[in-house]
Amino acid sequence: QVQLVESGGGLVQAGDSLRLSCAASGGTFSSYTMAWFRQAPGKEREFVAAVSRGGASTTYADSVKDRFTISRDNAKNTLYLQMNSLKPEDTAAYYCAGTRNLYSTGRLYYRDKYDYWGQGTQVTISS
Repeated sequence: QVQLVESGGGLVQAGDSLRLSCAASGGTFSSYTMAWFRQAPGKEREFVAAVSRGGASTTYADSVKDRFTISRDNAKNTLYLQMNSLKPEDTAAYYCAGTRNLYSTGRLYYRDKYDYWGQGTQVTISS
């Protein structure tokens, strides 16, 4: 099974950019559909973006569409989330997640579809 470790979080100002990484080990990374979720204090963990096994297909939550870009490098076993035009409401712990199952796009929004999770990295946006 795959192990996931996020990095790249931090404290930035509104309007800044940040890139998160998720390093995978212990499994065949290219066999997993991957996603980013986030969880703000007192709120449920919510879907941010997902990418297909080969990286050609992506889907985003409306709240981050046109600002965030999910990508993956299967040769490096790494998932990325490029976050631009950050807003204070983007403040949250960000988690990468993976599944070996194949789901329709709509089902990728649900966290119970993912079997593997990282420990999270904190992103804080100051106004």
